[in-house]
Amino acid sequence: MSPRPKHSLDLTTILKEAANIADEYSYLEVTLATLAKKLGIRPPSLYNHFNGLADLREKLAVYGIERLYEELEEHTIGDPGENRILNVSKAYISFARKHPGLYEATLSAPNPENDEVQRAGSKIVELAVSMLQIYGLEGDTSLHAVRGLRSILHGFSMLEQKGGFGLALNTDKSLELIISSFLGGLERLGGENGGSD
Repeated sequence: MSPRPKHSLDLTTILKEAANIADEYSYLEVTLATLAKKLGIRPPSLYNHFNGLADLREKLAVYGIERLYEELEEHTIGDPGENRILNVSKAYISFARKHPGLYEATLSAPNPENDEVQRAGSKIVELAVSMLQIYGLEGDTSLHAVRGLRSILHGFSMLEQKGGFGLALNTDKSLELIISSFLGGLERLGGENGGSD
């Protein structure tokens, strides 16, 4: 039996350990039993923090989205315009590389309509909308552009994680080319909509 922890565990500490399990093994390995074993406690003790497995996974999703947001926000500082968007895009891919299980958790909340999940996710959307304002996009068009950028980054991350890039080409260079092409399209779209230069 695992040794008991010497101090009471707070929610953040527990979620960090859950994230470690997800990254080291897989998101599906995050269960109350495996988490309790890693923490050196009995599984019923986790019910002080979670209402079962679904609640654990929802809280882990929020934790992951918040960590992703922090990573992205850090890369909004410095270079303006297209360079900023490229830096944030690279940070997104880097997060998925470093934290594959936690990244999967951000997309796998049992109830994606959960208010906490929605609030955490909306901060990333707002950050992306703010960055893309340089293309003069407004309203729904701006949100469509955010969806496009997210689709590129998520698709790239998943293909990379599944070994989908088999050729001996630098994937970071591929990412730069893809993002630059996408942003070129947004620039033309902004011009067609009367956006600013």
